[in-house]
Amino acid sequence: MFHAFDSHPATEPGDRAQWMALLARAPMTLLEPALGQYAQGVPRWLRPPETGLMMVQGRAGGTGERFNLGEVTVTRCALRLSEQRHDEAAVGVAYVLGRSHRHAQLAAVADALLQDPTQQGSLDAILLAPVRAHLLRERATRYARAQSSKVEFFTVARQSGTTSEDEEDGA
Repeated sequence: MFHAFDSHPATEPGDRAQWMALLARAPMTLLEPALGQYAQGVPRWLRPPETGLMMVQGRAGGTGERFNLGEVTVTRCALRLSEQRHDEAAVGVAYVLGRSHRHAQLAAVADALLQDPTQQGSLDAILLAPVRAHLLRERATRYARAQSSKVEFFTVARQSGTTSEDEEDGA
């Protein structure tokens, strides 16, 4: 199944796939201040942060047959927040590009907290909204940089008849 998370940014925190995509791409400068208080305690690890490789696939033109593009380094983890009872605690899961164990832990903590409907609104305001704004600024910067190097090609349509110069060259 193909997901284009960059195409339609989430406008509300209700979609777990969208907030997990945002958390995976969020910079640490936004995650740490927003989630530092929640991540102070030692979580109950279901899968401690571990780094490995994952195969990335591409599609020619976005719609063609899949092909293996290469491998990327990914860090993943799964946890339960320790302050909640075991039967009520949501499982927070995170997969992030790179080797940052702290980024994966913070993203998993946020995932677990966002599953609680009573905390979604406040976390959307202090965490997801700034991440969305940051990613939109980055996207606009990339677009502006690409547009600055864009080359406009045009062709001059030739007249179908011959001119006097063509007749002289041919004679």
